[in-house]
Amino acid sequence: MRRGPLREGTFTSALHEPRTAVVIGRWLGAALLTCFLTGLLSHLLQQPPGWLRDHLPSRPVNGYQVTQGLHVISGIAAIPLLGAKLWTVYPRLFEWPPARSVLHALERLSIAILVGAMVLEVFTGLLNTLQWYPWPFPFRQTHFWLAWLAVGGLLLHIAAKAPLIARHWRRVRPGLAQRRAFLTAVTASVGVVTLTTAGQSVPWLRALDLFAPRRPDVGPQGLPVNRTAVQAGTSTASAENWQLTVQGPHPIRLTLADLAQLPQTTAELPIACVEGWSASAHWTGVRVRDLLDLAGAPADAHVQITSLEKDGPYRVTDMPAGYARDPLTLLALRVNGQVLDPDHGYPARIIAPNRPGVLQTKWVTRIEVL
Repeated sequence: MRRGPLREGTFTSALHEPRTAVVIGRWLGAALLTCFLTGLLSHLLQQPPGWLRDHLPSRPVNGYQVTQGLHVISGIAAIPLLGAKLWTVYPRLFEWPPARSVLHALERLSIAILVGAMVLEVFTGLLNTLQWYPWPFPFRQTHFWLAWLAVGGLLLHIAAKAPLIARHWRRVRPGLAQRRAFLTAVTASVGVVTLTTAGQSVPWLRALDLFAPRRPDVGPQGLPVNRTAVQAGTSTASAENWQLTVQGPHPIRLTLADLAQLPQTTAELPIACVEGWSASAHWTGVRVRDLLDLAGAPADAHVQITSLEKDGPYRVTDMPAGYARDPLTLLALRVNGQVLDPDHGYPARIIAPNRPGVLQTKWVTRIEVL
């Protein structure tokens, strides 16, 4: 029965051995742990549980910009590392007999689930940076639970292999020349994919941003756009027929002219999106807390913000009191000194510190005190 890849002596490379697997595994583990923790933070900021909602911090201003950029950078770096790790250990898939006992069969099943979860996680995440979703399931929820499955499987795998990992953790001399060459090639691969994609979130690497799906300085008014006014169905919005409703103890309605008469604030804040790109700009508008004060809102009230767009998962968003009362949270009317482009939310949009881009609601028409 042992024919083809199952026959003895099929895998001749000396690098299919524990020491190489342990070295690559350390790097891969660090990348996956960084990706998991920053992704978990992003999920909590986008959809916080009730007990956490009122405790989300609005500072540092660029917190989400840094953590989500690091999430995508570490996720992309994990792809060549995962490939190298699987190449090192894949001959074990063909060991004979396939299952020596019930416990061994369960171990092999757990590894299959771990590998499947990791491959799906990194490649669906990569396609998300391209905003390409060739699957029928919802990305964000699936990505979230795959992450838990992958990390849980990884921890169980480490626990099961702890004695083997400990034996090969330290370098033993003389080392294999092939191993040094292989690890150098893997390091170079990780460096190349990182340097040529990280520029979408790291400004000083922007000149090397060759393969990232976005350049943060390309788009209307020098800022990228994920969802255009045409896609949202708001391209016909105009100053003549637009009003902002602030629903609270003392409801108010304001036109663009009314908003222009209120005190204006300018703040430099980043737009940072889940796809990993980010860009900073100077935004000018009315502080949200000033609007809430005009409507008689209590200091601890959180608000619900509604967009003019016809549909979409973020047409209505919630904003906790910590963000709503932050002096840098604006109902922005201008960006970099110019009236907002329709694709950037004209007539008015929300911009707040340390907040995911999907929650920076564009084409705002209503703010309701809850």
